[in-house]
Amino acid sequence: MKTEFNWDDARIFLAIARAGTLSGAANAMDMGIATVSRRLDRLEQTLAMPLFSRHQNGYRLTDDGEAMLERAEALEHAVIAFGETAKLQGSVSGLVRLATSDNLATHFILPSLPVLLETHADLRIEVLSGIQSLNLHRRDADLAIRMVKPDAGNLTLKRIGTVGFGVYGSQPYLDAISVKGVGFSLSDAQYVGWSESHQQLPAAKWISRTLRGRPCKIEANTLVAQVASVSAGLGLGVLPHFMARQKGLKCIDLDIDVEQGLWLVMHTDLAGSRRVRAVADHLIALFEVNQHSLQQP
Repeated sequence: MKTEFNWDDARIFLAIARAGTLSGAANAMDMGIATVSRRLDRLEQTLAMPLFSRHQNGYRLTDDGEAMLERAEALEHAVIAFGETAKLQGSVSGLVRLATSDNLATHFILPSLPVLLETHADLRIEVLSGIQSLNLHRRDADLAIRMVKPDAGNLTLKRIGTVGFGVYGSQPYLDAISVKGVGFSLSDAQYVGWSESHQQLPAAKWISRTLRGRPCKIEANTLVAQVASVSAGLGLGVLPHFMARQKGLKCIDLDIDVEQGLWLVMHTDLAGSRRVRAVADHLIALFEVNQHSLQQP
């Protein structure tokens, strides 16, 4: 007799796939290891296929398991969306996880949050920043602000601003490389550039064209590190106006045709969530008010 499919067993499958072990899945699901193992066995019997290969150091997805992963995640999103829709008539409350860069969080987002939290006393916000790109499809975050437009998918996108860039240097460095009464050539200067993994960025491409193959003396994979390097006199940098301005750096070239859009991104299934919508609307208004600060030196 064929066993009827149980959604809770699919949750077990996802937990093991994400943790890689029964103990990790058990901790995530707050249940015993034996229960997790039994539910996985039931799911594999129901589907008549092995979903994992068992190894000494953990569980790995089989080919059949890999094929089922995307469908299980889609089922998870559908269940979450169902629950979110049921909350639409309630108040704005709960946790919203926002992924963004350190510089946007520090300069704009965090200083603006007191107003939002005073308006919605039961709202909580977790700001996730850093160089690692979080996956909205896997619910690593509820929404994100990105400076590179994401690939197409089950995502709702809105362009909320543009970040302007210029060529900046510290005054001591500019004085040191200037020929008295003549100045200097941008192509002859030293630059603080992007590391190899970020060469697709507009700023990195501009530096590469300007140097004509000559390598940068200093490379960094974050804007914070680049601003610090330029401030220390290690070279010129192609930097966002709002970050360079706060460090007192001097803009020596505006007309470089380097800018990056700011995109507000959320999983489409969460677009109707009141808690997520409240944060999204706040961010849209925030960056609209700060457009001049973002685009001008």
